[in-house]
Amino acid sequence: MPPTPSSRILLAYFSRPGENYWNGGRRTLDVGNTEGLAALISDRIDCDVHRIEAADPYSDRYDPTVARNVQEQDANARPAIANPLPDLTGYDTVLLGSPIWNVQPPMILATFTEGVDLTGKTLLPFVTYAVSGLGSTPTRCSRSLTRSECPAAPSTGISRTVTDAGYARFGRGNLPSWRHGRDRPTVTDRPQNHRSGVGRGC
Repeated sequence: MPPTPSSRILLAYFSRPGENYWNGGRRTLDVGNTEGLAALISDRIDCDVHRIEAADPYSDRYDPTVARNVQEQDANARPAIANPLPDLTGYDTVLLGSPIWNVQPPMILATFTEGVDLTGKTLLPFVTYAVSGLGSTPTRCSRSLTRSECPAAPSTGISRTVTDAGYARFGRGNLPSWRHGRDRPTVTDRPQNHRSGVGRGC
């Protein structure tokens, strides 16, 4: 997927629909929260979009997904990706979106970042979550991606609560204001760190 002449930004994301945490209970989503947030962001800025798909799809049931994620984290696993990885040649900036599962991005995000060439790229994470904000995303990013520029401060990413399991609540007015500067986006507000509910983004 080569960049268009007017776009040097790639938005890549992983999202899981299905049964998800919702205010102490469960709700089934046709569209995962991270996918919804990615759509809102891509509507605001000029970027190409790439969805990360698991070769072995995650269950649409909540508890099996939680159990699998714990196993993958404990094993430091690299779950296989089904679709071809994008060629980042020509992109300056990569926006990388994911839910936060157990205070960190799903391990399939490590598969992605280790499988593409991020040399000289600026990597900006955005996440959906219940209570943990960006979690360990900035730390993991700065530790593992030495070939790219990855902001270590949480204020340079986007995080949004998903305790109501409805991405529509973000709304365009509640998203950070993205602007182009030197052909790359800049986040102009700090992430929100809500503390309501317990669970995971999707």
